[in-house]
Amino acid sequence: MKEFSYFPGCSLHGTSREFDESIRGVLDLLDIKIHELDDWSCCGATSAHCIDEKLAVELPARNLAIAERSNRDLLVPCASCYSRFKAAEVEVKEHSRKVSFPYKGDVAIRFALDYLSEPAILEQVKKRSVKPLSGLKAVCYYGCLPVRPPKLTGVKDYENPQHMDRLIRSLGAEPLQWSYKTDCCGASLMVTRIDLFKKLIGKILSRAKETGADCIVVGCSMCQMNLDTRQEDVEKDLGGIDLPILYYTELMGLAMGHKDIKKWFRRHFKDPVQMLSARGLM
Repeated sequence: MKEFSYFPGCSLHGTSREFDESIRGVLDLLDIKIHELDDWSCCGATSAHCIDEKLAVELPARNLAIAERSNRDLLVPCASCYSRFKAAEVEVKEHSRKVSFPYKGDVAIRFALDYLSEPAILEQVKKRSVKPLSGLKAVCYYGCLPVRPPKLTGVKDYENPQHMDRLIRSLGAEPLQWSYKTDCCGASLMVTRIDLFKKLIGKILSRAKETGADCIVVGCSMCQMNLDTRQEDVEKDLGGIDLPILYYTELMGLAMGHKDIKKWFRRHFKDPVQMLSARGLM
C-alpha cells in the first residue's frame, strides 16, 4: 500500500470540505493511505508573501519540517498551499535561506492532481470504475498556481496542460478543448476589486458555456469557490450560465461508485445532481 503524509490546508478544513472528503474517499478506494500532519498550521497563502517576506517562507517551512520527520512524500491537494511549499523549498535548497525550523528540503512535495493523473494511477482508476461518465462534456480549468511558475511546478506544458484532461478522459467523460484553462479567476480580487473579478470569472464562465461544457472541472479550492459561489454576480450581465463547478476528485468518486457523492454535491452552490441525472450518471 502506498502511503503519504498529507497536508489539507485551511480551506479543505473549512469552505472546501467536499474537496478534502472526496480526495480522502478516492485515495481510500485506490488503497492509498494518508497520514495528516500532526499540528500543521496555515502555510501563509494567500497574504503572507504579500506582506512579510520572512513569514512567507517560515510558515510553509514549519509544515515541511514536520513532514520531513516521517520519511514519506507529502501529498498536497490545495494549489495555493502547494505553491507556497514549492517556493519555500526553493528558498531553502537553492538560495540557502535560513529558517527557524529543522527543514533541510529533503521531503518530496507532491501535488495531488499531478499524482492522481499519473498513468499507473489512471489505470487503477479505470479498473475500479463502476460507472463510466459517458456523455459528460467538461472543460478542465487548471487556474494559475498548479502549473505556474514552471520553475517551481516543473510542468512543461504550462500554457496548455493536459494531465487533468487525461484524468477526465480516463473516467469516460469528454474533456473539451478551450483556451481559458490557465486564465486567472481573480483569486482574492473577489473582495478587493469586484469590478475586475466579475470580468475575469465572467470570461471563464461564458467561454465554458459557449464551448458546450456541462461543467467545469477544477483542482483548486479558490477557483472552485469563485466560479461556483459568484455565478449570480455575472449572470445578470451574461445571461444564464448555470454551470456546476466540480472537483476532479468528485468525478473520480462518482465513476468509482463512492457512497458519499451526494453529500459532497450538496455543498455546491450550483447543484450538479440535475445535470448528472439528465445524463444517466446518478
